[in-house]
Amino acid sequence: MTASGSGTALNKGVFLALLVLGIVLLVLGVIESDSVSSSFSRLFTGEPTDKAIWLLIGGGLALAAGLGGFALRSKT
Repeated sequence: MTASGSGTALNKGVFLALLVLGIVLLVLGVIESDSVSSSFSRLFTGEPTDKAIWLLIGGGLALAAGLGGFALRSKT
């Protein structure tokens, strides 16, 4: 196996890990936004908790990075 071949396998693993991490964070963010503490926060502030928001943002960014990595990799 050449050095460039192992590099693409490593990149594929990183992008796959980002996809999985993004999905997990999004699921946790949705669960957190439906929690009791988030409901109380929404009752008083009109917004879910900061934790729920950051989980959703982080999940979206990780998912976008993983998908973007696979999209860029497939073009080369």
